[in-house]
Amino acid sequence: MKEVTPHQMEELWEEDLLQRYPEEGKPAKSKEEFRNYDDPKRETVKEFYRVNHLHQTYDFVLAKEREFLKFDRKEMTLWEAVEFLNTLVDDSDPDTDLDQTQHLLQTSEAIRADGHPDWFVLTGFLHDLGKVLCLFGEPQWCVVGDTFPVGCKHSDKIVYPEFFDANPDSKDGRYNTKYGVYEPNCGLDNVHLSWGHDEYIYQIMKNYLPEEGLAMLRYHSFYSQHRENAYSHLMNKDDHKLFEWVNKFNPYDLYSKAAVPPNVKELRPYYEDLASKFLPDTLKF
Repeated sequence: MKEVTPHQMEELWEEDLLQRYPEEGKPAKSKEEFRNYDDPKRETVKEFYRVNHLHQTYDFVLAKEREFLKFDRKEMTLWEAVEFLNTLVDDSDPDTDLDQTQHLLQTSEAIRADGHPDWFVLTGFLHDLGKVLCLFGEPQWCVVGDTFPVGCKHSDKIVYPEFFDANPDSKDGRYNTKYGVYEPNCGLDNVHLSWGHDEYIYQIMKNYLPEEGLAMLRYHSFYSQHRENAYSHLMNKDDHKLFEWVNKFNPYDLYSKAAVPPNVKELRPYYEDLASKFLPDTLKF
């Protein structure tokens, strides 16, 4: 896994998602249709989740929240942040010539083409911006990947659930019961999710976007709930309503990649104007 770049790991994770959750109404892709790197894809993703599931403990997540939610790493305009994220693209990667800006625009432009509200379009553009965590030295296993609650029993609906056997929380009576440290239907606002780019960008945008957009940011990788319904016992009525928007967003996240990349130069003025409606001049990361 050490030899796989962050961008490659993102591609492998997304391909794994497409195999697990093929687009509705379309047949699943064959293994031959997915990219291959020097290491077999399945083993690379499996190792990624082994490390992720080992280390994403309740105490680890609280420590990361204390460390990063001070937002004292870097202050940037939105476009500076996007260009900063572009440095994640490895020039030696043979499988893509798209930078991160184009990846973000593919999602947001698909949303815009379907006539959704402007805050929805902006959310699509922002949803992966939290991956700047990689540029702050965070390892890939706590930046990308499926997210899940910590502080309670791990669901067997999470990808590779067997790897949680090595997680210390699975042996800790405070955290290994159905509700753990939480109360029934306490609401996901009161639940700590595994640390990664979703939680990070959600926290950065918390004061700026409608709650529907914030739910899309925070829960777009929470597949064990929005695809498997494994944690409804922690959700309240408001969460269920918000997940209707998460489900609207998910197809744009997974299935919006176009053969022709978006023209960043032409689209930049539109997105700068759009951001100015909702966001301050600079954002703290």
